Amino acid sequence: MKIKLIVVGKLKEKYLKEGIAEYQKRMQTMLSLEIVELADEKIPENPSEKEMELVKNREGEKILARVQAGDKLAILAIQGKLMSSEELANLVKETGIYGGGNLVFVIGGSLGLAREVYQRADVQISFGRMTLPHQLMRLVLVEQIYRAQMINRGSTYHK
Repeated sequence: MKIKLIVVGKLKEKYLKEGIAEYQKRMQTMLSLEIVELADEKIPENPSEKEMELVKNREGEKILARVQAGDKLAILAIQGKLMSSEELANLVKETGIYGGGNLVFVIGGSLGLAREVYQRADVQISFGRMTLPHQLMRLVLVEQIYRAQMINRGSTYHK
């Protein structure tokens, strides 16, 4: 099984890139982790509801083009299910055993995700009700994937 992160927007901050690189390095012998960065769409100044939907739909098309039929799709959404690290570890383990495809996480753009992405999702995950910068969320997610691997291996990292 491969884990793929599909993220809208470029990572700019050096300290976040370094943090993600560190966790990727730690995981390289455990699993294949691919990060796919998609360009975010230009948002007009003072956009109308219709313009915002159009932006989300364009980003959604790009996201769904990177998801394959057998993949388990987990989207990050504020209204999603709150999960413990152990529950995330179980999701990773079960997808590896029973999934048949890859586990794909999605972090959408600043306006959120298109309805079609929500409809395709197998699970919606919330990391809390607070809004976090998408770039920081990427680091948090990668750390949690690493933590899930450590839990599944019985490591003391999680303690």
